[in-house]
Amino acid sequence: MNIDRTLRSIVAVHASIPEDAFTAGALGTRREGSGVVIRGNGLVLTIGYLITEADEVWVTTNDGHVVPAHALAYDQETGFGLVQALGSLGVPALDFGDAAKAEIGDPVVIADGIGQFVRANIVAKQEFAGYWEYLLDEAIFVAPAHPSWGGAALIDRDGKLLGIGSLHLQMASQNEETADINMVVPINLLPPILDDLLNRGQVNKPPRPWLGAFSAESNGEVVVMSVAEGGPAAQAGLRRGDVISEIRDGEVDSLADFYRKVWESGPAGAEIPMRILRDGREAWLRVKSADRNSFLRKPQLQ
Repeated sequence: MNIDRTLRSIVAVHASIPEDAFTAGALGTRREGSGVVIRGNGLVLTIGYLITEADEVWVTTNDGHVVPAHALAYDQETGFGLVQALGSLGVPALDFGDAAKAEIGDPVVIADGIGQFVRANIVAKQEFAGYWEYLLDEAIFVAPAHPSWGGAALIDRDGKLLGIGSLHLQMASQNEETADINMVVPINLLPPILDDLLNRGQVNKPPRPWLGAFSAESNGEVVVMSVAEGGPAAQAGLRRGDVISEIRDGEVDSLADFYRKVWESGPAGAEIPMRILRDGREAWLRVKSADRNSFLRKPQLQ
């Protein structure tokens, strides 16, 4: 792999978000990370939380060339975001690798848009459930971690793109030591939805039901950490500390299982009955779900 040539295809992404945007409180109004040029016309793939509700986006190449850009799409299911540069970037597009064929132990490079890179190895490929109603059937985990992971490129030994950096986590080893790792969204999730994102700004299927509940798994139980202000869960009376034990007539045995049961209830707008444990007492709530995107500002062409 020619690392210098590969790094040219990775750019810095800077986004500004209005102060009254739905995600401003949680994600901030100034967001910085990286992205990867995937087409010669300046199409950049990044992690979606960097550009959600952005009203201004700038892309900077490794040699300092700054170009205004437009936030094209954010796919809630994969977490991918697309940005279109509005001027010439003058850098090559990076070819896609095959994340399905990548194996634990494989050497990789994770690189950001300012030329910093970390030589790492794949340490796991497994299911990942995020607290924000997010689930990947098989995420990629690499170590050591890159300190600037958001939108960073995961590159295989052939210089091809395996995925986009999403999170910084800690993993406990068998001897109970902890290691810093990055969670990466596999590139194989992009091709099936790319045309829809480019042509429609979203995938052409009914949106999943969204609750607006931020939850964690603790000793096999799903516990509510907080709820989005004005979201469906808050309106239904779900509270911090509630334990979600059942969806409809099915017991919840993990965070991933909770999400799957909610999403199997129908499209956005479906009513989700759930049994909760609160202060030692059981209760049933009926949450009228929503389309998460309906709470977000839509991208505006600059």
